Order: sequence, then structure tokens, then C-alpha cells
Amino acid sequence: MKKVNKLRMRETIVSYCFLAPALLFFIIFVLIPMIMGVFTSFFRYTMKEFTFIGLNNYITMFQDTTFQKSLVNTLIIVIGSVPIVVAFALFVSSQTYERKAFARSFFRCVFFLPVVTGTVAVTVVWRWIYDPLSGILNYTLKAGHVISQNIMWLGDKKYALAAIIIILLTTAVGQPIILYIAAMGNIDKSLVEAAEVDGANKFQVFWKIKWPSLLPTTLYIVVITTINSFQCFSLIQLLTSGGPNFATTTIMYYLYEKAFKLSEYGYANAMGVFLTVVIGIISLLQFKFLGSDVEY
Repeated sequence: MKKVNKLRMRETIVSYCFLAPALLFFIIFVLIPMIMGVFTSFFRYTMKEFTFIGLNNYITMFQDTTFQKSLVNTLIIVIGSVPIVVAFALFVSSQTYERKAFARSFFRCVFFLPVVTGTVAVTVVWRWIYDPLSGILNYTLKAGHVISQNIMWLGDKKYALAAIIIILLTTAVGQPIILYIAAMGNIDKSLVEAAEVDGANKFQVFWKIKWPSLLPTTLYIVVITTINSFQCFSLIQLLTSGGPNFATTTIMYYLYEKAFKLSEYGYANAMGVFLTVVIGIISLLQFKFLGSDVEY
């Protein structure tokens, strides 16, 4: 018995030794900065000042018209992108899964390519597409007589945010498509065949047999896509810098401006805490409404 206990103790110590580097990294670079971010959000923290001001940063934040605009823009991006990404990924994956192995692999590669492509490369391509003078989008729409004159897609506040959402969609659908195709491979084929023998049509087979099996994957995709949409930053920084007239400013980009351009670290941390709370609440709601029928 003593030998067994010693062996277990030795295995436990070895396990913790292997975990120690990752745990230490997490504590130093994730946990401590998170605690410091919450702590300094109650201070007027700049390059020259560090004064406790309580909830003033949060009060100022909700009175800030630019923050209000950035919050609305962020919500528009989330509401406009998440349902489309999930629906499009589900449709494409269902069609792709029925193809032969080579075609299935080809389409997975095509749709996943924007995910592994660098953000800078993606934005360079889209900047050319949206170029008001020589862009292919204006050229195509004018050739099809859809528009009569060139449109400044990234310079007009009527179109800028929609243009960002379109780019976000192209870079966000790759991973969900891969996950859905993998999940469809785990569906019990005998149940599908039994339903087809009983006379069920394709929609009934999907809704009654396939969809319940895809719910865990759908829940994961919805949560991750929502979080990524809330954190939209690099596209805006590289393409519009929040303009024109704050039309594409999101919370993440406004936070970046306050922290790294204006050195208002306390105010920026307050926005970061607020964004974290919002994402947490929405994720809990998604787990509540989408996770109730999930079987793992």
C-alpha cells in the first residue's frame, strides 16, 4: 500500500512538473495582467498620473459619445456577422460533405485558406478590391449597370461598416466549415438510413437526425464567432483607422487608441473590463439557450 501511495505521489509530482511551464506562463502573461487591468480601471492612470478615482472611468465611459458609437458599431458587427457565418458554414459544409473525398478536401482547403493567410495580406487584397478608382468591385458593378459612379467603400460612412463586415465574413467562415464537416462525419449513418427508409425527406432527415448531432459544434461555433466579432480590431486598424467620422470604430479599436495613442490606460482598462463582462454575459446566454438540448 505504501509503495502504491509513493508511486501515485511520484506521478503527481511529475505531472505538476510538466504542467509548471504552461501554468507559470498563464499566471505571468494572462492572470496577472487581467487582475492588473481590473485594478487600474479604478484609477486615473496615465504616463504622469496614478490616482484612485473609483467608478469615474466607468461613468465617463457611458457618457462618452465616441464610446457609445463604438458600442453600437460593435453590436452591429456581431449581429450582422454571427448568424450569417453559422448559416453559411452549415449550408456549405452540408453540400461539401456529400462530395467525393478529393472534392471535399479541395473545398475545405479553399474556404480555410483565408484563415491561415496573414491579416495584412488579406487587407491588401481587399483594399485593392474596394479601391474607389481602380478597384474590381466598382468596375464590376459599373459594368453590370448596378451603379453609375464609383463608390468610396471604405471612405463613405454609409458603406464602410458593411464593407468591414463582408471582409470579416470571408475570414470567419473557414473554421466553422471545417468543424461542421468533421461533425457530420460523426453522425450515425444507420439513423439516417432508417429515416430515409421510413420515407423522411431531406429536410426531415436534417432537422430530426443531423441537427441534434450538430448542436454541440454549433454551440462552440456561435460562442467563438461571437467573441471574435466583439474583438474585431486588425481589419479596422489596417483599413479605416476607425473612420470615416467613427463609422467603423469598435470598442477594441477605441480601447487601443485610448491606451496606446493617448496613454489613458485606466480608461482603456475600464473599457476592457466592460467588454469582458458583456462577452461573458452573452456567452452564458448562448450556453443557456443553445446548450439546453446539447448532448455530449
